[in-house]
Amino acid sequence: MTQSPAPKRLGFFSRVLDEADAATRYRLVAEQIIHAETFGFDSAWVAQHHFNGEEGGLPAPLVFLAELAGRTSRIRLGTGVITLPMESAVRVAEDTAVLDILSNGRLEVGFGTGGTPAAFLPFGFESADRGAIYAKSLAIVRDAWAGRELAGGNRLYPSAPHLLDRVWQATFSVSGGERAGRDGDGLMLSRTQPRPAGSHDAELWDLQNPIIDAYLEALPRGRRPRILGSRSLFVADDRKEALHFAELGLQRSVERFIASGHNVPSTKTEDLIRTFDVHVGTPDDVIASLKADRALERVTDLVFQVHSVDPPHEYILRSLELTASEVAPALGWIGNGSSAHERRLATA
Repeated sequence: MTQSPAPKRLGFFSRVLDEADAATRYRLVAEQIIHAETFGFDSAWVAQHHFNGEEGGLPAPLVFLAELAGRTSRIRLGTGVITLPMESAVRVAEDTAVLDILSNGRLEVGFGTGGTPAAFLPFGFESADRGAIYAKSLAIVRDAWAGRELAGGNRLYPSAPHLLDRVWQATFSVSGGERAGRDGDGLMLSRTQPRPAGSHDAELWDLQNPIIDAYLEALPRGRRPRILGSRSLFVADDRKEALHFAELGLQRSVERFIASGHNVPSTKTEDLIRTFDVHVGTPDDVIASLKADRALERVTDLVFQVHSVDPPHEYILRSLELTASEVAPALGWIGNGSSAHERRLATA
């Protein structure tokens, strides 16, 4: 008898990019995450970005999540990701240990090697050194959480050995997938990534399935796979309205995508939607496009973000509702059992 696949978990991800000042951005994203919890989402993730508010609006994700811990009760709170080479490894270990206590054990910790090359300079090193610094820092964080002795005979307080099982590593590469698997960590896959030279028509799953393969092959025997597939998703009640916001957002983001290495053969909205791997439209539209993604059927965690459409706040809230009530169940998410009508009443 064939065993049914395990139910997927549903997450919401934000780079904190609402068109507003910093204080308003933080308030709006907090409201979005609270709304996601109301509609049954299993996790919420925020990214860390330094200096450039157009790339991301949150340099201190653990501070932000600490505030959210007191305003939520069930949803898991994750970093997607902490740019570890730019941080003090011991301070990261301390802050995550305390935050996990404050959130009653709801913290998930995603790590990555960092952002744009210029962002490393104020921290005193070159982007070229990020890989070596990342490896050293991650080892220190693990040692600290595990209660092993640090320099000077010190040990972390409070200890947090349980966080060793909640590490996620973000990567674009097969070697990165192998590393995450070998370490027994979760694997974080991006919503989009630049296509290799000569493969501009490759689908996103063509790039990510080999990463998943390497991860699973390297994963220690008996270790449960954790694979997070992030995707750009904006759902609306009306297709024309969804495409209108997609045009505004994607045209605004074209230059940044080109700078990050994407080949952009056309700036027509329908071409940008495909180039940047965006799923946009009514629930039926996005269910069809997401079901065509052959990497998503292999992930354990479906995590959606509205970037780079970035519609107004009220449309993000509605997109979250439609995602939980119609889209995610069609992709293998079961939810918490309450009806969409009951959840809408809870927010009235």
